[in-house]
Amino acid sequence: MTAFTGTPRIGVTLALCCLVLLGAMPVIVGGRPAGASALTFALLYSIWQLVFSLPLAFAEARAGRGGLFREGLPRGERRKIVATALFTGVLFALAAWAYVLGFEKVGAVNAAIALQIYPLLAASLEAALFGRCKSRLELTFTLLIVGALFHLATGGRWQMTGLSPWFAVALVVPLLWAVAHVILRETLIRTAATPNEVTTSRLVIVVAMLAPLALAVDGPAAVAAAATAPMTEVFALAMGLAYYVELILWFHAVRHIDVSVASSVTVPAPAVTLLLSMVFLGTTAEAYQLVALAGVVAGLLGLMWASTRRPRLA
Repeated sequence: MTAFTGTPRIGVTLALCCLVLLGAMPVIVGGRPAGASALTFALLYSIWQLVFSLPLAFAEARAGRGGLFREGLPRGERRKIVATALFTGVLFALAAWAYVLGFEKVGAVNAAIALQIYPLLAASLEAALFGRCKSRLELTFTLLIVGALFHLATGGRWQMTGLSPWFAVALVVPLLWAVAHVILRETLIRTAATPNEVTTSRLVIVVAMLAPLALAVDGPAAVAAAATAPMTEVFALAMGLAYYVELILWFHAVRHIDVSVASSVTVPAPAVTLLLSMVFLGTTAEAYQLVALAGVVAGLLGLMWASTRRPRLA
């Protein structure tokens, strides 16, 4: 099958939409009512994500447009799509578990710092596996964004306090994300797999792994209580819808631009969260937060300019 040819401007635009959604999701999670643990809530909104993905998955299958259901698809390509879906689904499920565990063990500040190395990990993997080295401009603006968010996460002190061996668990999250997304991008541009098909297969595996984990850790009674609480379900539904739309936009974006570029565009999500929190939750902005926001905006605009100057993907 002929490899997909991407358009960088489209990829950056879609990644910007992902940035807004990623910035909004913590506000949804933070506003949810008490009563559901992070693990159980992750299971609930993952179930809603899967529900939202199924109509399009069935439509693609019925029309023969999905990768696995396309008429005349070579058996070897079908096996490759299935193997990729299974492998990356496991990685995403492990990342979800590590995300919850990392934030619980090392705290939000240090875990947030750990997540900001994701674009650099993605760039390193792309360079090592596919020879896609970033330009100096792209790396410079990416480092500016990461530095601004480090400034934001540390309260302007540039000190990481309270570190423990559990910090390694937090570092596992961006590593798993980077590996899975780099693999999935190659699948999307070189096979007949569709973004929704990749998303649905990922969610099936995530739910299959999180359900027994939540039942074992939180207990059936706690999971059932959260699942039957109306307001908890409202927030889980909102989170599931936002996350599902973000995933679809994300996988379309990485068909047009490298994962490291797309992830660099979405790195400022914590800054978007700050702005939304100020509007909807009454959060007050400190001076160091405004400095970080200025750095993030400058880095984001520079990255968009640098990435759209790259040659079209082949």
